[in-house]
Amino acid sequence: MSTPVSAPPPIAALATLPLFLKLKGRKALVVGGSAGASWKAELLRAAGGNLVERGGDEWTSADFAGAAIAVADLPEAEARRFAAASRQAGVPVGIVDRDDLSDFQFGTIINRSPVVISVSTDGTAPVLGQSIRAKIESVLPRGLSRWAATAKGWRARLKTDARDFERRRAFWRRFADAAWADPEREPNDHDYVALLQGVPQKVGSVTLVGAGPGDPELLTLKAVRALQRATVILYDQLVGPEILELARREAKRLPVGKSGHGPSTRQSEINRRIVELALAGETVVRLKGGDPSIFGRATEELVACQAAGVPVAIVPGVTAAQGAAASLGLSLTERDHARRVQYLTGHGSDGKLPTDIDWRSVADAETTTVLYMPRKTLAEFVTRAIAAGLNPSTPAVAIASATLPGEASTATRVSDIHRTMADFPPGAPVTVIIGWVARHHLRASLATASQQEGLAS
Repeated sequence: MSTPVSAPPPIAALATLPLFLKLKGRKALVVGGSAGASWKAELLRAAGGNLVERGGDEWTSADFAGAAIAVADLPEAEARRFAAASRQAGVPVGIVDRDDLSDFQFGTIINRSPVVISVSTDGTAPVLGQSIRAKIESVLPRGLSRWAATAKGWRARLKTDARDFERRRAFWRRFADAAWADPEREPNDHDYVALLQGVPQKVGSVTLVGAGPGDPELLTLKAVRALQRATVILYDQLVGPEILELARREAKRLPVGKSGHGPSTRQSEINRRIVELALAGETVVRLKGGDPSIFGRATEELVACQAAGVPVAIVPGVTAAQGAAASLGLSLTERDHARRVQYLTGHGSDGKLPTDIDWRSVADAETTTVLYMPRKTLAEFVTRAIAAGLNPSTPAVAIASATLPGEASTATRVSDIHRTMADFPPGAPVTVIIGWVARHHLRASLATASQQEGLAS
């Protein structure tokens, strides 16, 4: 006796039916000269519609002849008359901001054409729809449009090369995996043959991604997309858990140290691991604090990948200097006080102050100097900079854990800046900004100290 097959559960109720209208070469009627009507006209034009545009009092019933869609932005009475005339002619009608008079709504659009996504809240919460769109935009690679366009060209070819339905279905599964693994690459005939034959992609890829100074909201959209498609993530100790939470759940997360003056994985070991993982077919993200190109040892990893024939790319991030300046509310350059900004590291590979610093540039009064990770070498740096001619009264600001909830900062003259960091949390990354762009912070700090002395006396 055969087992009865149960019917699938009915689909839940829909507020509206999502449809995608083929409009290329078809007539689209737009009435009204408002900004809303103009925006709808732009959408219809982008979809290939042949627009017929009329002023608010210029339309007639003859305008509906042959139209595939009609849109208007009109006053109450005229809007009702337009909607009735459109329905009388059998043309779907949309009245701007009048869902009660409309047959359809324009959703919030994510455009990766031919991949097009529309979000609707049935007109109840358009701002929520825009928020949903922003979330989708942040993880949907723009390169998917190229893969989708290529798929359109391959469909007829595949029907000839793979007459069996299951073989075509397997091809498209492999195609989707390849598109997500490397969405920014242009697919080609070699990909078609490999996907048709089921040849596994032996070489993966490596992307050096800047995680920014710490605040996950400062990640770029491209960085989030890279995290979403990674299969393995090698991350520095300074990369917080909130940023790793943005990665796909299935991705392996491998810590590789790299904390300032603390225990670290050797750079040669990191190079070896990212190359081995990529050669095994993994999509590797090397996640670094700040920007990979600013004291991130990017060159060593790039060279290792290139020597092994592994595709490698860089996704820049907000630098520690930029994050610190933003948190402090200062500009790193000013027309009258700082025509140049320079980034210096507070320690070399041996943990000591580098010996090749250009002290004349540090002493330049019109230069802003940003010093990275200088906790153990700041006193020596200050002594040598002043000896080279830096004005001891030059303003300086030290900031720990910039952009994070535990951020702490102190401002004083450069001659005293190394004495002010005693209360900074141990292990917190420190950035020091030296230059007259910080003069307002120095004045505020001196005024606060003077008030406290007055209260104490």
